[in-house]
Amino acid sequence: MYLYDQYDHLIVRERIAQFRDQVARRLSGELEESEFLPLRLQNGLYMQRHAYMLRVAVPYGLMSSAQMRMFAHIARKYDRGYGHFTTRQNIQYNWIELEHTPDILADLASVEMHAIQTSGNCIRNITSDEYAGVAADEIIDPRPFAEILRQWSTFHPEFIALPRKFKVAINGALEDRAAIAVHDIGLSVVYNDAGEIGFRFMAGGGMGRTPILGSVIRDFLPWQHLLTYTEAVMRVYNQYGRRDNKYKARIKILLKALGVEEFTRQVEAEWLDLKDGPETLTQEELDRVSAYFAPPAYAPLANIDPLREHADNKAFANWLNRNVKPHKAPGYAAVLLSLKKTGVPPGDATAEQMDFIADLADRYSFGEIRPTHEQNLVLADVRQDQLFALWQEAKARGLATPNIGLLTDIICCPGGDFCSLANAKSLPIAAAIAERFDNLDFQHDIGDIELNISGCINACGHHHVGSIGVLGVDKDGSEWYQVSIGGAQGNNPAIGKIIGPSFSALQMPEVIARLLEVYVRSRFEGERFVDTAQRLGIAPFKEHVYATPIVAGAPVGEDHYA
Repeated sequence: MYLYDQYDHLIVRERIAQFRDQVARRLSGELEESEFLPLRLQNGLYMQRHAYMLRVAVPYGLMSSAQMRMFAHIARKYDRGYGHFTTRQNIQYNWIELEHTPDILADLASVEMHAIQTSGNCIRNITSDEYAGVAADEIIDPRPFAEILRQWSTFHPEFIALPRKFKVAINGALEDRAAIAVHDIGLSVVYNDAGEIGFRFMAGGGMGRTPILGSVIRDFLPWQHLLTYTEAVMRVYNQYGRRDNKYKARIKILLKALGVEEFTRQVEAEWLDLKDGPETLTQEELDRVSAYFAPPAYAPLANIDPLREHADNKAFANWLNRNVKPHKAPGYAAVLLSLKKTGVPPGDATAEQMDFIADLADRYSFGEIRPTHEQNLVLADVRQDQLFALWQEAKARGLATPNIGLLTDIICCPGGDFCSLANAKSLPIAAAIAERFDNLDFQHDIGDIELNISGCINACGHHHVGSIGVLGVDKDGSEWYQVSIGGAQGNNPAIGKIIGPSFSALQMPEVIARLLEVYVRSRFEGERFVDTAQRLGIAPFKEHVYATPIVAGAPVGEDHYA
């Protein structure tokens, strides 16, 4: 895990002092909100419906138990006792008082964390595979490159005021678990014919108002040129990206307008002035950063069957099947702690749970925790002979629901309960669907499926790439929900297609039920929902959903945090 050097400490300390003065001037009235807004956004502070929201960076989804305990402390002291883990591998606090924010940032700095560039028109938190360094299918560990990108992009003077926010994801395994196709820049580690390491470089992906899958602009980029080529892309975007309309300001719009060929030509021309320059990476620099990500001291173990002594324990078997993933080190496994227990908003963890998870990490996983894009948490280095003990402890705290990748493993943004941008509430919809289908046998029969919910077109819930995507929309001042199917992330990404007119909140559980009915009667053996939806198209799903009027069920829940 990367540790701050003297420059990191100095930069963060000076930023906190600067923001403390800005907050004091805002509270005294010396600064108007219009003047304060860009200053607070630079420090990850948003104004939402009820209070300020603070977004804290978890670079490439890796944190220590000490950092998790600090998250618990902040939740307990400054918020309402919980935090929300996001699809960007960050954590958000939704009930922050402005006068407390400098103290929160100082507390974060004490464990080498910050909220810098978690908002605003800049390069945001670099994200990666939550199994980086341990995945059985990994080519190389992408985290050193993610850290190099983080250092390069933080306070980069040329890219601190881009046309719009900018998101970068990097994947180092055969299977894409970083959703690189829907990022402004998506990087995938590859070998060339000579056996050299480099990157397949994608640009122009994104969701939101105009969902687009990224385009490959270079099949192979030598790793030494990661920064120089990224800078060339950023320069083209910074110069030609639109600033007159924020809805058309992302790089995906520029790339679409120019065309892939012309955009690539401009990038390559810009790169000629940068290639082999001072930002070219050296083996010495890569080795320096890679040393922070050296593997832990794994014991010399052999793989075992964790069910050997618990063959009759169906609950444990279900958990092993859904929540435990392969590991490259013999005798170890990666464990997912589910933050999707029915009745709990997806991605939320209480202060008590965060302290408990930190304890689990210390005792079972070398003191590390990893947030996922799907809003769960990973203990990446658990001994197979300790899985049963870990499961028992996690189950007692509501963190072992065996639903990873199943219907109730719902991705969901905070929506209209908090966000001032949202058109509709998303948390009550997630709660109603989870309650309707809270039967693990049924969920296991349905199998792998991704149900993603966003409260507005900004797509923080990644609804475009859900097997089933739900989008909150405004309809004559009322909250309605548009449904799409067939979206996917991973190695075969796809944007979902809208099935038809939107639905009321009360209709949504029945809509999901009807979609599943079509799948169950039409699927081939072993076929996932997304495969069936892409094979059949939307027509049979649309016909069945709209065939007869949908009678609304019980009222969908009230505001979760009012």
